[in-house]
Amino acid sequence: MPGVTDFTVAVVGAGPAGLYAAEALTKGGVRVDVFDRLPTPYGLVRYGVAPDHKSIKSIARYLQRVLEHPAVRFFGCVELGSDITREELLSCYDAVVYSTGAMVDRRLGVPGEDLTGSVAATDFVNWYCGHPDAAGYSFDLSVEEVAVIGVGNVAVDVVRILAKTAEELAETDIPVAVLDALAASRVKRVHLIGRRGPAHAKFTTKEARELGELPAASVSVRPEDLELDAESLALEAADRHVRGNLAAMRAWTGPPDEGRDRRIDLRFWRAPVEITGTDRVEGLRLERTELVDGRVRGTGEFETLPVGMVVRSVGYRSVPLDGVPFDERASVIRNEKGKIAEGEYTAGWIKRGPSGVVGTNKSDAAETVGVLLSELGARPRPVTDIESVLASKGVEFVTYQGWLGLDAAEMALAKSLSRGERVKLGTWDAMRAACPPH
Repeated sequence: MPGVTDFTVAVVGAGPAGLYAAEALTKGGVRVDVFDRLPTPYGLVRYGVAPDHKSIKSIARYLQRVLEHPAVRFFGCVELGSDITREELLSCYDAVVYSTGAMVDRRLGVPGEDLTGSVAATDFVNWYCGHPDAAGYSFDLSVEEVAVIGVGNVAVDVVRILAKTAEELAETDIPVAVLDALAASRVKRVHLIGRRGPAHAKFTTKEARELGELPAASVSVRPEDLELDAESLALEAADRHVRGNLAAMRAWTGPPDEGRDRRIDLRFWRAPVEITGTDRVEGLRLERTELVDGRVRGTGEFETLPVGMVVRSVGYRSVPLDGVPFDERASVIRNEKGKIAEGEYTAGWIKRGPSGVVGTNKSDAAETVGVLLSELGARPRPVTDIESVLASKGVEFVTYQGWLGLDAAEMALAKSLSRGERVKLGTWDAMRAACPPH
């Protein structure tokens, strides 16, 4: 059997999970080729982390070192299923790791959800993060009130971006066209809606406190929404995170600051039952809820918010990969500690579901790679090489050097606009022009 340094593994997905897997593989002496359908690496760090969260986005500098390892190659603009098949990858590599994430939104399942103005948080986040697939998206920000459904960090990110002024966002990497649209926004009031009580909110205390620090927006919570039942009191006593969130929210029970132009309302114990309107969103009908034996139940008390836009942020799900065993109910690849089948493995959200923070992917990837390394050599060696396969199909890919060209172009654009470290190009044409294919 050849030594471990003779092995090469393909990692599909250049986000944190994929790059942490690549790092662990190189520590095991394995060569790694990392594939992504975009010309850019870093996945959710680039296209999911809010542009004003610069400290989290700095994780890209750590992941950059993985891509610069001499045993790692980057293949951008190569999509599994269209540019390269599962069978072709398996013929070129000793093993394949799938780490394509979970970037499709979950739906509410209520009437009116398909009205114009009812949008997925995934689409809105992709838009303000400059994902090239979202370059043509348009959101009507001429409305005065918006409802964001969900109480996770993504929902709070959406609220914060809507509540910030263009001047506050100018130092971020938001694309020019997106910043212009946000500058023209007429949104004055944003409602954050949670089906359960405040003790069940999933956002971090840091995210909560950031809402209270916005210079142009006041934050309010109705005192009755902060009344805690027995279960919530137990959560407060046992969980430091819950205590931090509640402490932040209790500071917002007073009257809103009339000196601020925008307002954020946190509304708990309310479930969306209908998005109203004829051709577009005109309102959101909510039902008051309560917990009975740990389950949310409607009380029959309704109200309608006069919103012109509804953003749903109630979770992500993964998309099946052609030929790879998939659990539709759990929305993950079927696996055992990351192993799918002989020579096939998975890491990240598509392995375990959308849970944890960016750093969670490191231990997750380590588990998968540990299993993979213990089994290297159990299947026949590769019979061809990836560059020959791509060349035979006319697939032009972007190398790491190509990405560095795009990286430099974005930093140059920021300098020319006096707008911080970088400004994303944000469209497929501009990105391709900045990093010509190999």
